[in-house]
Amino acid sequence: MIFLTVGTQLPFDRLIKLVDDLVPELDEEVVGQIGFGKYQPKNMHWTSSLTAVEFDKRAAEASVIVSHAGIGSVLTAKRFRKPIVVFPRAATLGEHRNDHQLATASLLFGRPGIYIANNAASLGTALRQAHTLRRPTNEESAERGQLVSFLRETMQPAR
Repeated sequence: MIFLTVGTQLPFDRLIKLVDDLVPELDEEVVGQIGFGKYQPKNMHWTSSLTAVEFDKRAAEASVIVSHAGIGSVLTAKRFRKPIVVFPRAATLGEHRNDHQLATASLLFGRPGIYIANNAASLGTALRQAHTLRRPTNEESAERGQLVSFLRETMQPAR
């Protein structure tokens, strides 16, 4: 599942619509926390807001997080070890009071697991790149778990 979050302080209809338009091209469900703007998505499951517990659950389950350039969202992605596509709000488009999100995005550019987008084309590209960092399958997780168990057993000090 791809998790879209735009926060709840200000509407961000531009990002929501861009992601909604991409959903038919994706091979994965998209769930959005879309705040209180005017645009209502047609191609994804969505809610206006989530409790902190619900938000963390969605972030933990996500294969990729798509977000405005809010530091809270970036830190959540880091905490849950998820790739994140950051799409900054632009003050010139009335999406924020100033362009601090553009500055944040430029500071995050090039960091591992963080993909920056600022238009429809770069959003699609960044989402595809981030999506290649998928979570392991259940089989891969089981194999990894078996390896960890084996190493723990064989590395035990002699008693």
